[in-house]
Amino acid sequence: MNEQRGLLTGEHFMLGDHAAAEGALLAGCRFFAGYPIPPATEIAERMSVRMPQVGGVYIQMEDELASMNAILGGSWAGIKSMTATSGPGFSLMMENLGLGIMLETPCVLVNVQRGGPSTGLPTLVGQQDMMQARWGSHGDYEIIALAPTSPQELFDLTMRAFNLAERYRTPVLVMTDAEVGHMTEKVVIPAPEEVEIINRPEVRKGDVEPDLFRIFRSSAGGNGDGYVSPMAAAGQGYRIHVTGLTHDERGYPGMNARTQDWNIGRLIDKIRAHRDEIIQVEERDLEDAEVVVVSYGISARTSLWPIELARREGIRVGYLRLISVWPFPDERIRELAKGVRAFVVPELNMGQIIREVERCAGGQALVLGANRPGGDILEPEHVLNVIRQAAGRPVEATETGTHTPVQATEE
Repeated sequence: MNEQRGLLTGEHFMLGDHAAAEGALLAGCRFFAGYPIPPATEIAERMSVRMPQVGGVYIQMEDELASMNAILGGSWAGIKSMTATSGPGFSLMMENLGLGIMLETPCVLVNVQRGGPSTGLPTLVGQQDMMQARWGSHGDYEIIALAPTSPQELFDLTMRAFNLAERYRTPVLVMTDAEVGHMTEKVVIPAPEEVEIINRPEVRKGDVEPDLFRIFRSSAGGNGDGYVSPMAAAGQGYRIHVTGLTHDERGYPGMNARTQDWNIGRLIDKIRAHRDEIIQVEERDLEDAEVVVVSYGISARTSLWPIELARREGIRVGYLRLISVWPFPDERIRELAKGVRAFVVPELNMGQIIREVERCAGGQALVLGANRPGGDILEPEHVLNVIRQAAGRPVEATETGTHTPVQATEE
């Protein structure tokens, strides 16, 4: 442990949920507000112990709506803030996620996904919130969402989520799942001086008179260049007004189409203009691929063995893992679609990210899904069969791991 700051360093055998908490602490998070919900409860439990050790604050809120609101307030007080939830709690946070986007508030929300809908499978895996992550709050906006495949990556991507949130003044989602969150593996935590920590763009004293400060100021060129305006915290002496209403650069409401064009334009432009910096993928064996497996999270990890088996059968299979799911890597999929026979999209839902692959492929390549609605990981045999189908090879019969509806039986 780094005694001076209370931070862990070195190698640890660590639960994925705990790794997320430690990644947040190393990134500088000093406020956590949340409500217990499996399989994300272990993040809150870890934070309740660790926050006092690093000089931070942990609060168990009355519900998920309050949790999301609280971290927005913490961020506007100048503190890096985070919450964690799953399934039903994620739904409850959607309204205030939209508020955070509208207020351009840096913060991090970790969703340890489980099977749904409704109460669903409280302790079992799912990946059914991926489209909700993109479109769950109303209105037009862009979102950043990351999808780890291991406890180590859950640590790393939680850190990156804070850096992205601070850099672009926006909430960032870490869309992990119950398998990764409850998996225990080695996690290497670097020393604080070995990692890059990004802090929000702040107004500097002397740059502007406090009464003339514009919390949502545009660059001289207007929208379109991805400019992110400096942020002042409450209590620093600058005039600050924030509202969920459509607003001008001062933060004052403007109930007209012109202000709406400007306000929503900046929310979208600041992410789209930096897509190349935000989008992160892992690529393997794409040079000669006839079939490309596109996946994320635990489903990407469990696809590696079927891919190896398919290559042994002579099928040229490539691998494109979405480390960042949103923004979606449209251009890379379009480029690949020109030269491959098919895409296979394994995911623990009944077909969500496959829709984006289909959209980007534009009919140039076949797109097939390997699906199940949560509860367990995908069976390797099922993924292998879909790869065979995509390559035009014979498919072997399997009994489990498919999306074929089956009648429930009593045990």
